[in-house]
Amino acid sequence: MLASEQASACERNHRANKDFSLRLPSLESCSTFSPTKSSVILKDIKWKIRVPFAVWKLVGEKEDEQIVAEIMRRRFFPAFITYKAWEGFHFAGHEIRITEATDCYGAVVWPSALVLCYFLETNSKKYNLVDKNVIEIGAGTGLVSIVASLLGALVTATDLPELLGNLQHNILQNTKLKCKHKPHVKELSWGIDLEKNFPRSSCHFDYIMAADVVYNHPFLDELLLTFDHLCKNDTVILWAMKFRLDKENQFVGRFQALFDLEVISNFPSLNITLYKAMRKGRMKARPSKLMV
Repeated sequence: MLASEQASACERNHRANKDFSLRLPSLESCSTFSPTKSSVILKDIKWKIRVPFAVWKLVGEKEDEQIVAEIMRRRFFPAFITYKAWEGFHFAGHEIRITEATDCYGAVVWPSALVLCYFLETNSKKYNLVDKNVIEIGAGTGLVSIVASLLGALVTATDLPELLGNLQHNILQNTKLKCKHKPHVKELSWGIDLEKNFPRSSCHFDYIMAADVVYNHPFLDELLLTFDHLCKNDTVILWAMKFRLDKENQFVGRFQALFDLEVISNFPSLNITLYKAMRKGRMKARPSKLMV
């Protein structure tokens, strides 16, 4: 090999190694992985490459920190004390103001909602919501429903009756004259009057969205029943979950008895996992990766 060719080959290898180090894949793309081992073997490339686990962990933690920091930068607070508590967010090219209440779990914006909103915005081409029928269960303050509406979806935001007033206020304030379709707010108590309020024959949703609906409450059976009732064969579930206690975590296993589940992304620093799910045997697409 000539000296010039050798130098050119070295430069190509240097660039390839540099590029590779900046795009180490997630755990889901590793054919072999164990924290007790010294390395991982990557499979989604032409050749198997052994990467030291310490290097993978360092890059993964850095990537997690960067994405989480970007997500949290979307949040802002009022410059002055106001008579009504609110938080602000920047998503889908809009400033969104959310009125909260500290006396109720459902009237607070939790980090899982921010993760899901960020995913919807940064993956709007692959998950195109324009003219899609979307239902959010446990909508709370309505942030996810607002972002989905701003991205062109026909949204039904649902929650318990005592939360509907604040939910309606937030959605109206942030979507009026800004959206292609007017979003709707509807009562949904998990597991109760599902066929009456959402008849299978006439209700078809392209997407079911849920953020932080699994926590220390006694209605996990009813939640699973609600997922099952609303989900058709071609419905996609996008679900952001914060892992806390074992009881709630076991819900994932029960969920998988009815649905195929894929991890879209993990956020170890937040203890949040973003899932995509469909009816058993209906999953085709590979999971996406959150973009910064």
